Amino acid sequence: MNSHELFRAAILPHLRPGDWLTLLLGGACVVLLALNLWNGGLADKAIIRSGGKIFREVPLSHDQQIEVLGPLGISVIAIQGRKARIASDPSPRQYCVRQGWLQQAGEIALCLPNQVSVELAGSRKKYDSLNY
Repeated sequence: MNSHELFRAAILPHLRPGDWLTLLLGGACVVLLALNLWNGGLADKAIIRSGGKIFREVPLSHDQQIEVLGPLGISVIAIQGRKARIASDPSPRQYCVRQGWLQQAGEIALCLPNQVSVELAGSRKKYDSLNY
């Protein structure tokens, strides 16, 4: 007897309508909590760091491009439509450029060889293991 047959024979006949309602409401609560607690919300500003120090904090409300000097050269950070990204970077593997657009508070893009980073900040941070 496999697990599916065991469920149908042993558990299913004992579930009443109130049990199904409880399972449904419990599942809905889990989904709503996950969406609300793991969502960082919209970001208000971008914090740009170079060499571990804050280079500039800029609002996301104005579209602009910012050049940041790092040890390898200039990284270009683009802010457009309340989103930010590292548009170009002299680092060899281009991981931070490939990360794409950041839009929620707590998201970050790091260019480690060039020591440049962009972090989005807002009223709430997105949950991750470091915040726990």
